Amino acid sequence: MFGKGTVTFSLGNDKDDEMKKTMSQVYAALKEKGYDPVNQIVGYILSEDPTYITNHNNARSLICKLDRDELLQALVKNYLSKL
Repeated sequence: MFGKGTVTFSLGNDKDDEMKKTMSQVYAALKEKGYDPVNQIVGYILSEDPTYITNHNNARSLICKLDRDELLQALVKNYLSKL
């Protein structure tokens, strides 16, 4: 039987590190191609359309390996940790 407590969700540090590495590579590839990385990544997260991400340096393939829900959680967590 389930209690009425709050369910918690946690990503392991290894997963966070891998996600950070991947996002750094995607960011760099977008920047190199002259795109605004933030706008392109937001477009991808909202739409799940991989064409927002360039194929340059395999960035599209890399970001598609990440779970979008986990990526969004990590981004929000990182943002809130700086408040």
